Amino acid sequence: MRSDINNCKPEMCIKNRDHLYRLIISQLFYDGHSTIASSLAAQVNADPPCSPSDRLMSVVTKGLQHETDRQKESEQSLNLNPIQQMLIGPGIDLEFETNVMCTAPEPSLYETVYVTSHKGACRAGAFSPDGQLIATGSSDASIKILDVERMLAKAHDIGSTDNQEGQGHPVIRTLYDHLEEVTCLEFHPNKPILASGSRDCHVKLFDYSKTSVKKAFKTINDVEPITCISFHPLGDFIVMGTNSPVIRLYDVNTVQCYVCSLPSHQHTGPVTSIKYEPSARYFVSSSRDGSIKLWDAVSNKCVNTFEKAHDGSQVCSVEFSRNGKYILSSGKDSLVKLWELSTSRCLIAYTGAGTTGKQEHRTQALFNHTEEYVMFPDEATTSLCAWNARNASRQQLLSLGHNGPIRSIVHSPNSAAFLTCSDDFRARFWYRKHLIGA
Repeated sequence: MRSDINNCKPEMCIKNRDHLYRLIISQLFYDGHSTIASSLAAQVNADPPCSPSDRLMSVVTKGLQHETDRQKESEQSLNLNPIQQMLIGPGIDLEFETNVMCTAPEPSLYETVYVTSHKGACRAGAFSPDGQLIATGSSDASIKILDVERMLAKAHDIGSTDNQEGQGHPVIRTLYDHLEEVTCLEFHPNKPILASGSRDCHVKLFDYSKTSVKKAFKTINDVEPITCISFHPLGDFIVMGTNSPVIRLYDVNTVQCYVCSLPSHQHTGPVTSIKYEPSARYFVSSSRDGSIKLWDAVSNKCVNTFEKAHDGSQVCSVEFSRNGKYILSSGKDSLVKLWELSTSRCLIAYTGAGTTGKQEHRTQALFNHTEEYVMFPDEATTSLCAWNARNASRQQLLSLGHNGPIRSIVHSPNSAAFLTCSDDFRARFWYRKHLIGA
């Protein structure tokens, strides 16, 4: 299926690209690289033959003069305030970038500054939109909410247990309202509400602004175990995936459920991951059926499908880049891929993880807060693989210190911090300390 996300008709894209190749060939002839020009002309079947010309250089020179203004418009469309732009930058945009130096710390430089434990496997994690809170969920059906500043203050006391809540303690809330494993967590984009999904087929909404909260103030009941949830950027809707192939869209206020009216648009296997695009035009889903689907967030219809996105393996996670131009996916083939929506193709494959054995459990690939690095936990070695997001160069590995598979990994939206949740019952909070004079 094709969508309307392309800026021009496919036939025009082909015509423009052919024209581009002819300009390149003519420029190569003009600059004296006749062998390369002839080889490229043969590859693209340039007919009639191209004559030497310096036009490409002229076009590029004029284009670069206007590119800065165009990129500023693109950054402004992300609705980032000046402080956010300064802290995290514009994010990845291969349409404009060529050689970009990374300013964020490499993931291998992060350190564990706090460890929290559950009474069962830790299976879900989330950051609040402002990066000040994290939440962890477990197979023991409990949820913890922790304060990031308090964890940093306790950094010198990593070995301490967090069995009580009190003044200055990082665990500010412990929530008990599920009957089975907590599978997914997500903070509301603009209210003090935490949503949790569970194998008990319920999504619970907790108001964590109340210090005595233990139970949810609202419950969304389904008939299938919940696997993934994502809030609409305005917070009025929540889209969810379950062990059923059918995507559900719920109105948070009325708890009314909506599904796509066309059964052929749905997945054919359980949904593994689902995320809204930051500007709310689309949401994306992945499934055990091996496909990735792009959905129109208004009509609730599928507008594009990437079949066998990971060569037939289950797709484990999907997320949008901040500008909505790309989707980052991971699969049980241990590959991470960057998909360009305007061309519906895989631009970059990040390879090197999963070399010591087949991946058994589902985990996530993610960007760091500046989208300069792609991160993915290797299951067999429980180490973190990282790549330069733009050129896929491998970075140094980071041992994550867990004694079991990493079942959830999430990065702070605005600082050098991430959270890992493991089957060893523990969640680790990782942070890159700012070095004096660095």
